Amino acid sequence: MTNFFTQRYSKQGLWSLFLMCAFPLHFWTLILVFRDIQWMTERTNFWDALGVASYAMVFAFLESLLLFLILTLLGFLVPTRWTRETRIALLSALFLILSIWAMLGQLYFLAAVQTPGWFIFLMARTGHPVRILYALALILVTPTLALPAWFALRSEKFLNSVNSLIERLSLLSGLYLFFDVIGLIIIVIRNLA
Repeated sequence: MTNFFTQRYSKQGLWSLFLMCAFPLHFWTLILVFRDIQWMTERTNFWDALGVASYAMVFAFLESLLLFLILTLLGFLVPTRWTRETRIALLSALFLILSIWAMLGQLYFLAAVQTPGWFIFLMARTGHPVRILYALALILVTPTLALPAWFALRSEKFLNSVNSLIERLSLLSGLYLFFDVIGLIIIVIRNLA
């Protein structure tokens, strides 16, 4: 069992993968917290707003942990002939791209973007608007996932770029984990007081 696991992952690789899972979730959580902190403070007080932000950060940590476990399991589906570094780089790149798509999806609703009337009319006339929307989403998302995967396997330069990005974002993710600890301390203090 140990050999099965160590063929695919190293401790450093798993830590890098976890930090890549934590980065986009914490980044987006902080953006949403900073967006809402003022009205939360005005509604009650700063201490309550800080409590809400703390819960958001701890939830982002738990979500990061869950997604890390899922990605680690998906990594076992990657062929063993790939190096551990390639596996981590590929999983990290795909997760970051999917996270960007998820952020864009939320941003679409947060910015209250209005879908053009002609598009809604066109979708309604097809008789299967949801299927068409899913097909369009698949057409948009698939190349953004397939191309990085292809480049990760074919180009050493691309792989080095992804590994460099992982190193840079790891430092920032470590700072986010520090915020998680502070958030947990605030939650404990608020619940004991």
